[in-house]
Amino acid sequence: MDRLPSLLRQHIAALRLLLAFTVLCGLVYPVALWGVAQVAFKNQANGSLVSVNGKVVGSSLLCQEFVDARGNPLPQYFQPRPSNATSGAKTDYGCDAGYSGASNLGPDNSALLRTVKARQRQIAAFDHVPVAQIPPDAVTSSASGLDPDISPQNADIQVARVAAARHLPTATVRALVGKYTQGRSLGFLGEPRVDVVTLNIALDELPGQGK
Repeated sequence: MDRLPSLLRQHIAALRLLLAFTVLCGLVYPVALWGVAQVAFKNQANGSLVSVNGKVVGSSLLCQEFVDARGNPLPQYFQPRPSNATSGAKTDYGCDAGYSGASNLGPDNSALLRTVKARQRQIAAFDHVPVAQIPPDAVTSSASGLDPDISPQNADIQVARVAAARHLPTATVRALVGKYTQGRSLGFLGEPRVDVVTLNIALDELPGQGK
């Protein structure tokens, strides 16, 4: 190889390095990370999927809409935050992972203010609560449009409606909300939150509440 021209030797050396790093970074490293994730964080690595009776029904990382065929919220379920993640189709009412995104409207945008006020009226009528009790996350979407969590205050204003629709004691529903309320991450990051998907599954699993 020493007899080869210098320029050719440099190209061969560069090709060897390219192949070596391609194998290392494109194959060995990803496979190693995948293996560690499957062993140490299997649930998270596979999408934090939620199953009921052996059937995958969603992910604890993604919101779901609990509505009827016309998009009307079902009173027997806790409702998630409003979602702008929608294709715009009449059967797509939000929480569509293929259309993640926010409204990108500023806090003083007139269109956003009209939307917030309309949502306040709808929630006040649906949950029979005064507008003053409706928390911000109940009338605004998250940045992704796919946030599965609501605030404990948002869950609290829905307790009476869910209990009435399911013919359950209010205390039973409130206790379940408390059970599925998560604290701040590491004790100081973020805010307490309630995962709507897992909470609604738990409601359906109560005696006499199955579909």
